[in-house]
Amino acid sequence: MGAAIRSPRVSDDEGPDVTEQTRLSAGDLAPDFTLPSDDGNEVTLSDLRGRKVIVYFYPAAMTPGCTKQACDFTESLDSLKAAGYEVLGISPDKPEKLAKFRERDSLTITLLSDTDKAVMTAWGAFGEKKLYGKLVQGVIRSTIVLDEAGTVVVAQYNVRATGHVAKLRRDLGLD
Repeated sequence: MGAAIRSPRVSDDEGPDVTEQTRLSAGDLAPDFTLPSDDGNEVTLSDLRGRKVIVYFYPAAMTPGCTKQACDFTESLDSLKAAGYEVLGISPDKPEKLAKFRERDSLTITLLSDTDKAVMTAWGAFGEKKLYGKLVQGVIRSTIVLDEAGTVVVAQYNVRATGHVAKLRRDLGLD
């Protein structure tokens, strides 16, 4: 099941339409999306307006770094919710794998599937990155924090899995 989103920015200033890798910045309105979750329901970002939202992108469920990050968000979920935040984790994994991930690691955050990577691309979380010294196309571990109107207040790209949630909590003034 693919994602329903607005197209990434396209430039036609210098020839034909070319999709550029974009990154969101503070003040940008986050592109809306509808994605399937691990439980078979769909989640639409604009349905969460009125609440602050942390959207984080990770490469693959059930890998060591992604598991650490998901568990850290799960451990912080009660205090994040108390501060008014919802947490959405997005990966290119199919919903069935995300359901196994949730079950295996007792995750309580919302896990969303972006198999065609359209949302990741629109949000600047998929593209060229360095992996073991080589340039490759892949998921860029990223965290974007939105205010109640869906506007970006924090955009962090190329984050480390370990320690990231603690740093984000400090950045948001929660610790």
